[in-house]
Amino acid sequence: MTHELEIAARERGIKYFLVSYTDLFGTQRAKLVPAAAIGSTCRNGAGFAGFATWLDMSPADADLLAVPDPSGLIQLPWKPEVGWLPADLVMGGKAVEQGPRNILKRLIKEAAREGLQMKSGVECEFFLITPCGSEPADTADKQTKPCYDQSALMRRYDVISEICDAMLSLGWKPYQNDHEDANGQFEMNWDYDDALITADRHAFFKYMARSIAEKHGFRATFMPKPFMDLTGSGCHAHVSLWSGGQNVFADESDEIGMSRKGYHFIGGLIHSADALAALTNPCVNSYKRINAPRTTSGATWAPNTVTYTGNNRTHMIRIPDGGRFEFRLADGAANPYLLQAGILAAGLDGIRQQRDPGQRLDINMYTDGHKVEGVKQLPLNLLDALRALEASSVLNEALGSFVPSYLKLKRQEWDDYCRHLTQWERDTTLDC
Repeated sequence: MTHELEIAARERGIKYFLVSYTDLFGTQRAKLVPAAAIGSTCRNGAGFAGFATWLDMSPADADLLAVPDPSGLIQLPWKPEVGWLPADLVMGGKAVEQGPRNILKRLIKEAAREGLQMKSGVECEFFLITPCGSEPADTADKQTKPCYDQSALMRRYDVISEICDAMLSLGWKPYQNDHEDANGQFEMNWDYDDALITADRHAFFKYMARSIAEKHGFRATFMPKPFMDLTGSGCHAHVSLWSGGQNVFADESDEIGMSRKGYHFIGGLIHSADALAALTNPCVNSYKRINAPRTTSGATWAPNTVTYTGNNRTHMIRIPDGGRFEFRLADGAANPYLLQAGILAAGLDGIRQQRDPGQRLDINMYTDGHKVEGVKQLPLNLLDALRALEASSVLNEALGSFVPSYLKLKRQEWDDYCRHLTQWERDTTLDC
């Protein structure tokens, strides 16, 4: 595989490789390696100080080595002399258990031992904003219902088309781009694939969107709720499960085309949803999206209850057609690897334990959800989600020692947030 990279460098004109890993908070870390040195980097890894990134490590720990995966090579379409390589984390000759990509690969192997492969696609929503981040970049984008606005979409044609052209050149098979439900918000869709391939592409897409937006004088943000009165940015995942080339979720005899195994998988997500939110909605701001009041467009398009349905976008899980479902909980801040790992871990538990997803609800949860008794609620804030993750035997067992490391760092983040005094507090409490 090392030899293949050296050949690729010569044939494609790659001068440097970005050896990249994604830490626990979803931040991408990298070293720029000259093509002449990629052979030794593949053998030995690129060295990092793990404590300097969002990993549960100390300055006393040995070197963190990022070992590139040549099969994930992506040549930067906007800077073709650079090749991006996803990397797996190693320390002391062993895989780092808290490494997000390592976790996903381990779970994929577990599923493979049971003859199963998860395939998925993601819908990445993001805003194009001013460089300072204070408002949408397009000052003319003012419609109350801006979703699919043709004029607003075409005013950002240069950015969107360049990103889409890049995906086309990479063979991702992009198929739709649109202006989303918030002013300045966009979504770009490409074809589904194996969960690891999708996670790698998801990680690269975020980097690519930011880089191309910056090139055009804008800023791309995947922040879940950058503007309180506008719809937040989700990261919906479309999921199917395969065995021997067959979609095991598909069942034509079912009313909406979902097999019993598919319902059990969904049952696993419903069972672990509150704990899963700590991974799929990983920041303080996330809970301003899933527990939001109505936006200026009239809807949040985000769930706040743990329910599933057919082709209805007001629930956490939607089954739009046979053989797949859409998981609508995750937001733009989700770590690409932990998103896939969390879904797979909870879903496999659902199959193994034959978990019942309960009654399918075909109602508008935004208007009639309060009438349904016994429906499980999603966490109201990050701290509640972290507590649910800590208490989840399912995710603790599936994700291993990653969980305490993640909880430690995320609780530090929560504590840091709580030390901030807001102007709202002063306005409402000075005269108490």
